[in-house]
Amino acid sequence: MSRLAVKTDNLGKKYHLDPARKAINRNLREDLMRFMKKPFSRRGREEAFWALRHLNLEVEAGQALGLVGSNGSGKSTLLKMLSRVVWPSEGSIEIYGSIGSLLEVGTGFHPELTGRENVFLSGSILGMKRREILYHFDEIVEFSGVAPFLETPVKRYSSGMFMRLAFSVMAHLRSEILIIDEVLAVGDLAFQQQCFAKMHEILEDGRTIIFVSHQMETVRTLCDHVVWLEEGKFIEEGPVHTVLEKYQAYQERPLPAHFKE
Repeated sequence: MSRLAVKTDNLGKKYHLDPARKAINRNLREDLMRFMKKPFSRRGREEAFWALRHLNLEVEAGQALGLVGSNGSGKSTLLKMLSRVVWPSEGSIEIYGSIGSLLEVGTGFHPELTGRENVFLSGSILGMKRREILYHFDEIVEFSGVAPFLETPVKRYSSGMFMRLAFSVMAHLRSEILIIDEVLAVGDLAFQQQCFAKMHEILEDGRTIIFVSHQMETVRTLCDHVVWLEEGKFIEEGPVHTVLEKYQAYQERPLPAHFKE
């Protein structure tokens, strides 16, 4: 029987759109403050918006799972819940192993700390001892290509430099489950190819990757299984070629007449 890496049961995330503030205000801190002040109060005229709902998902250890769907389909919301950046509004998540996430440029590192300090910070967050981080330190720096800027605060890094170091840390510090959003697009072609080669090594090592990309050829190259989401709903799951064929047909469907005008 295959070992699971991730399991979700009836997973959903709801945001509340407050017309008075004209913003999505559903972060964890405000949730807690709101509940402490008025635990049973009504939300007035706030409108509920489900970014994702009723998702039942099982990801096997060692699997490369691709997530596809139009903008706003719930892909990034799912990755944020799996990474514990936001909490579900309903349902549950079971994670079997340590997680390393690369969700968007600027997350995961402390901007005031240097590149060197952030490597050690990331390792400690993953539960690694200092000697373990030191063991991998040189290969992290070499892979990232940011050695000349290692003592510079990462707030001064370009998007490409930041992504290089963040990916290198995540890939080398033994996270059992890697969660990667579309951020690799900010790197140059040579580094993207370097990253994909490393991800294939990670899969050969028995680790798990959950990957979002709008580049279908990239999904075909890396992933063996695909989940298709649309408007916060589960559409289909299956082998990469089967699901992508249906998804691309959906994307290429004729637009309604009122969109053509």
